[in-house]
Amino acid sequence: MNNENPAELEGFARLGISGALLKAATNAGFTDPKPIQAQSIPAQLEGRDILGVAQTGSGKTAAFALPILSKIIALGTRRRPKTARALILVPTRELAVQIEETFRLLSKGAHISTALVLGGVSRFSQVKKLAPGVDVLIATPGRLTDLVREGDVILSETTWLVLDEADRMLDMGFINDVRRLAKATHPARQTALFSATMPPEIEQLAQGLLRNPARVEVAPQGTTAAEIHQSVVMARTRQKRQVLSTMLADPGMRSVIVFARTKHGADRVTRDLERDGFEAAVIHGNKSQNARQKALNGFRDGSVRILVATDIAARGIDVPGISHVVNFDLPDEAESYVHRIGRTGRNGADGVAITLCDPAEASKLRAVERIIRMRLPVARDHTGEPDPRPEPRVRDMAALKPDNDQGGRGEGRAQRPDQRRRDGGKPGQGKPFPGKPGEHKAGERKPFRAKRRRFGGKRPAAKAA
Repeated sequence: MNNENPAELEGFARLGISGALLKAATNAGFTDPKPIQAQSIPAQLEGRDILGVAQTGSGKTAAFALPILSKIIALGTRRRPKTARALILVPTRELAVQIEETFRLLSKGAHISTALVLGGVSRFSQVKKLAPGVDVLIATPGRLTDLVREGDVILSETTWLVLDEADRMLDMGFINDVRRLAKATHPARQTALFSATMPPEIEQLAQGLLRNPARVEVAPQGTTAAEIHQSVVMARTRQKRQVLSTMLADPGMRSVIVFARTKHGADRVTRDLERDGFEAAVIHGNKSQNARQKALNGFRDGSVRILVATDIAARGIDVPGISHVVNFDLPDEAESYVHRIGRTGRNGADGVAITLCDPAEASKLRAVERIIRMRLPVARDHTGEPDPRPEPRVRDMAALKPDNDQGGRGEGRAQRPDQRRRDGGKPGQGKPFPGKPGEHKAGERKPFRAKRRRFGGKRPAAKAA
């Protein structure tokens, strides 16, 4: 460090980042280290493994990218064919693309080579890029496993390993691939594992891969950013389309991600939005990588205001200035809620997260509230203003019945309270009994017997006055 310039002792210079890397980081806007960066960068520069527990949007990428680049730059540019000095494993293609962009930005002018290995794009071009060897390889576990098996990638020279969003890789079934890939790396590697939550399976994975790690936890696991204003709007499934359209008519919702639970649901929401006069793009697992990247680029440059996505894309969307996140459906896994709403309120900015909840999703809402350790306030609309009714959610949950999605009557169609069954019963009174009225099988109860006795046969003669 240059002691003649006190400014050089500020920011990332104080953490041990120097030279061209410090200059590139400053030019890229990395001036004030975030808590996870301040706690983990010095330990990694010392050669220690890292176990990081942090919410999305906390600055994890720079937390592992800067120390890795610092050490690679010190080694020089010589690389062996088909090898990678550093390997970053991530669960989704979008996240892989964003991490490579950050590495390129931070290493500008340092002659660092990077490569992406992920599904949905040409395998030939990836193999060709890896042939001379690379400094940093960012990959999804599935495609990388295939290339290692076929001998197109050699990991024995990999001395830095990062597992980002480890809990998401667990959810997607990649953990066994992760273990195999980690075993193929250099025995003396340095490892960093980052996860927003720490379920028992991830704890076991960390114990098997990390050596005396420095644990960095910048927020209790499962918590959400304080800058995000969260609320829930009670709406039946068949009402959600209208509620969402009313919300999006407000120009204040300038950049919005709408999360759906399934791929088909995401497509349906997108079609409905377009029919209602809104331009929207959609990304999910059935879309090609080129289509997903095109949609994400349109959302990033502002040409598309609304992006509809499934949970698989929640971790990979890092777009500055997202004003709102709308949960059209509550997720199956409560932890996914944290990752969904983490797309807004990033880097200290304010954000709004609104959840549309059908009474049938009450158990999922309770699971989310247990994860985030707070009760979501009920709002009337996207402004977040509280519903003035006393205990509105308790009343709504008790009064509203879930929509009837079965029986061939059309999704979301419910019976009117005054509608009666053909068998004389009330809506919801079990299945109609077979046969003619009054017939029953031996040993069965005789339903509505009192009613038949009372109303069956001739009317009783009127009594004489």
